[in-house]
Amino acid sequence: MTNKLRIRLGRKIEKLKKQILAIGTQVEEHVRLSVKAIESADPQMAAQVIDGDQEIDQAEVDLEEECLEILALHQPVADDLRYIVAILKINNDLERIGDLAVNIAETAVFVASRDRMELPFNFSPMAEKTQIMLKKSLDAFVSTDKKLAIEVCIADDEVDHLKHVIHEQFEKKIQSGGGDLEALVHLFLVSRHLERIADHATNIAEDVIYMATGEIHRHRGEVSIDDR
Repeated sequence: MTNKLRIRLGRKIEKLKKQILAIGTQVEEHVRLSVKAIESADPQMAAQVIDGDQEIDQAEVDLEEECLEILALHQPVADDLRYIVAILKINNDLERIGDLAVNIAETAVFVASRDRMELPFNFSPMAEKTQIMLKKSLDAFVSTDKKLAIEVCIADDEVDHLKHVIHEQFEKKIQSGGGDLEALVHLFLVSRHLERIADHATNIAEDVIYMATGEIHRHRGEVSIDDR
């Protein structure tokens, strides 16, 4: 590859980075708003997330097309190829996180439609850890920080534990026969959506490890602090 072509490829890759970070920022904000909308039973805030999802979907398609064009025209190798493959995968994870934020926002609309409905579960610790994982995974991408990426992978177990706690609370409420069953199911599913967001944040972190090392980190079992 000539120097001129290498410079052109470098510029295109830098553009990809800006695009994926713009999507990441928007997705982070949608997750934050959807959680806040649940906690405050705010349908207007939830509507911002629902109405804005189409913009994220379009940005995801545009970025994928850019990546495929670069692969076809420039045939990158080594680090550049790993970087573009990672961006393609992260792009898909971010789009799915956006969809999950919409699911949470739709539950917020449902909660707001119920008169003075109290939340039967405390989502705050799980939501906070999930949002921290998402932010850290994107920070790890920006700096290609393997250490930070592994911290995200480790934190996924904590979110899984909190989801299990909510599941136990859900089962007890069902067994007690009290409360609005439909509402309980809707609200329990919020914990499922948060768990999936954490899973996608972990996927992003694993792609950062791939970018940094060339090693595929998925399905390697439990991650320890020593892996850093």
